Amino acid sequence: MRLTEFQELLHTEFGVSRGDVLLSDHVLPAMGGRTGAQAIEDGVDPRDVWRALCGEFDVPRGRW
Repeated sequence: MRLTEFQELLHTEFGVSRGDVLLSDHVLPAMGGRTGAQAIEDGVDPRDVWRALCGEFDVPRGRW
């Protein structure tokens, strides 16, 4: 997944402000205790970060 696609999904699902805060501040256990931003910076595919966020915040699977 491209980063631009990830950001579009993030902002559509959570809103721009909340999505950006979740990405930068929320620690994801599925990402080894990193935030989504840290995981992406470390080379994790944005798709995996998206799935972790969706699972963490009970986003219906059809939108993953």
